[in-house]
Amino acid sequence: MELEQLLNAVPEYAKDLKLNLGSVMRQPELTPQQAWGTAVACAIAARNPQLLAAILDEAAKTLNEQALFGAKAAASVMGMNNIFYRFRHLSSNPKYGTMPARLRMQVIAKHGADPVDFEIWCLAVSAINGCGVCVDSHENVLREKGVNEETVLAAIRIASTIHALATVFDAEPAK
Repeated sequence: MELEQLLNAVPEYAKDLKLNLGSVMRQPELTPQQAWGTAVACAIAARNPQLLAAILDEAAKTLNEQALFGAKAAASVMGMNNIFYRFRHLSSNPKYGTMPARLRMQVIAKHGADPVDFEIWCLAVSAINGCGVCVDSHENVLREKGVNEETVLAAIRIASTIHALATVFDAEPAK
């Protein structure tokens, strides 16, 4: 199902989400690649197959193969890291913080996408997954790379809208 068709199936109570997606995907703070990569990474993290398929179809018009790989890689590795680092943060046992992760994360160095874009995608997925440690880490890296708060918040707007749409379509799949 195409994205426009899927959005037309949004229930009336969630109409704001439909309208928000249209506006958040055109925010001037993000390049089209950053916006669509964020949408892809967040759709994977939000886990709704209908929404993911529609986002992937639409994103293919903007993202090249390497950017698409990077967005998917960000969702994948953050799916793992957000759980691991959130556990270390939430546990009251300080010993976990001194122990190595011993998890393979080579894609972080070998994603092939623009490094700033990849950090934006990791940050957005970390926001969806609720990992404060990862949100802080990726936001700090972005700020060190000269990315301003407006750009960071633009990516989080996409994450929040994609997540909310996935929630709606989980509850009431589009027909």
